[in-house]
Amino acid sequence: MEKKTVLVTGIGGNVGQGILRNILRTGYPIRIVGCNVTDFSAGNHLCDAFYKVPYAMEESYMERINTIVVAEDVDLIIPSTDYEVYYLALNKAKLKNKVIVSELRTAQTYLDKYISYEFHKEHGLPFAEAYLPKDYPTGKFDDIIVKPREGRGSRGIHINPDDLSRFDDSYMVQKLIKGKEITTAFYVNKSNELHGFITLERKLDNGATNECFVNRDYDKKLEQILIKMIAVNQFKGSANLQSIVDDQGNIVPFEINCRISGTNSIRSNFGFEDVKYTLEEYLYDLEPTKAQVTEGSAVRILMDVIYPRQRDLSKLKDNSFEHFIF
Repeated sequence: MEKKTVLVTGIGGNVGQGILRNILRTGYPIRIVGCNVTDFSAGNHLCDAFYKVPYAMEESYMERINTIVVAEDVDLIIPSTDYEVYYLALNKAKLKNKVIVSELRTAQTYLDKYISYEFHKEHGLPFAEAYLPKDYPTGKFDDIIVKPREGRGSRGIHINPDDLSRFDDSYMVQKLIKGKEITTAFYVNKSNELHGFITLERKLDNGATNECFVNRDYDKKLEQILIKMIAVNQFKGSANLQSIVDDQGNIVPFEINCRISGTNSIRSNFGFEDVKYTLEEYLYDLEPTKAQVTEGSAVRILMDVIYPRQRDLSKLKDNSFEHFIF
């Protein structure tokens, strides 16, 4: 295979770090460039080069990304955050190379969970019923959850708040659905077909998966939902459907992410290698490897990256410093 260069964004988070590890795991001759909004983060040691970038919503973001693309001769960008997916899709015509993002309409729909609900309702797709705080019929649900429409990682969530008047239209109200939480990663190939999917039942810690196991009990129902979602959207590559399975066995989606999700480092060990599929299709123009999902469980642990004799981590701007993992 020809040597290529891939830019991975948001390498400080679990999504970006998983993408980096999965790229390395393929063994493909890929030079990895990473970027993040801080000078130093946990993913730096996995990259061949690193750049600090502004937040995606800042005007200078696209200029900075293009500067990196030219300086490093980047062949493909893989974003790891929702806002970067949206802004890269919005400014796709300005980019000087390829980026793997869903089309703008789809990225925009799923950036906002209230718009996601309205879109799913319009197309007869399941989604947790939602209201703006000012429109919520008092007593509609026994228990409610109030959360930011664009929030991620369980931040800003309120369970059964006493007063909805303190929440503006940047929030939404949903029925608090009790049951199993599952996360379903799926991959849509260049032919706009469902290439494969995997579902993990999980326990969360600060909004991220801490323990999980492969759950195939709902595969038939989920496949029907995913195929219908793909038919009315313009997904490209990997995406993620988060759902609750209630006591009656109903699958109730509550969030969709148009990107590779945080369990990518786990699921690649269970036969669903969406980072590899992305590289095969969009970097090397190959047919993606067939998904072969296997059973298994996973738990995350803490690890340390040690930089001997380095006192100020903010000065670690590249990968030239000695380090080891403990």
